Amino acid sequence: MGQTVLQVGDQVPNFKLQASNGKEAALADYAGKKLVIYFYPKDMTPGCTTESCDFRDFNGQFAEHNTAVIGISPDDLMSHEQFIEKHELPFLLLSDTEHTVSELFGVWKLRSWEGKEFMGIERSTFLLDEQGKIAKEWRSVNVEGHAAEVLEAAKSL
Repeated sequence: MGQTVLQVGDQVPNFKLQASNGKEAALADYAGKKLVIYFYPKDMTPGCTTESCDFRDFNGQFAEHNTAVIGISPDDLMSHEQFIEKHELPFLLLSDTEHTVSELFGVWKLRSWEGKEFMGIERSTFLLDEQGKIAKEWRSVNVEGHAAEVLEAAKSL
């Protein structure tokens, strides 16, 4: 029997993952704030770099609206550290090497690239309210203009 996938309106269980600051990050750390969780396939790839830099550029505006941002990918912490350093990302990247959180959100999927099929992250973003419930979701994200759209949703929440 497959695990139930989280949807809009669901309370997100308190998950913990290793974070790019060398500590463990938990959902509970963000209690009382809105939280943007963006799942992306891989550090240093063009789409993921654009998306991460867009969230970086809007980070101050997210903060003004009591909203934190975290990125989650299957990459290890060393990869995350290099990605953050290269692009001066101001938020934590979490390492979901076992894809437990990705599966919880239903974003770990069979994908295909250049004729090959493999399991990987479907680029997706979730906006959580101050109580840790999913207020809005974007699945199969198109990077262009995405961070701005998420910001608008956070402002109106």
